Amino acid sequence: MKAEAHQIRIVGGAQFTCSEEERVLFAMERSGLDEIGVGCRGGGCGFCRVRVVEGKYRTGKMSTAKVTAADQAQGYALACRLYPLNDLLIEVG
Repeated sequence: MKAEAHQIRIVGGAQFTCSEEERVLFAMERSGLDEIGVGCRGGGCGFCRVRVVEGKYRTGKMSTAKVTAADQAQGYALACRLYPLNDLLIEVG
């Protein structure tokens, strides 16, 4: 069974689809967009930090140096570890 694709909207920006098994950052890249910063390939973890404004999601393990427990409680996550459970509205920066 194929995972359902969800709509990911960026506040003031683009929109793309992402399945529940795909990381939001990789789905954005697959869509040919560059609205979320990518630093991990150059040693700069934390560039893809976003805040989920609306929607349900799950995250993989994240560096607490980049996203603290308090940050997570406010909806912050690293897009490279963010998986949508339904449509999301995210804020970059």
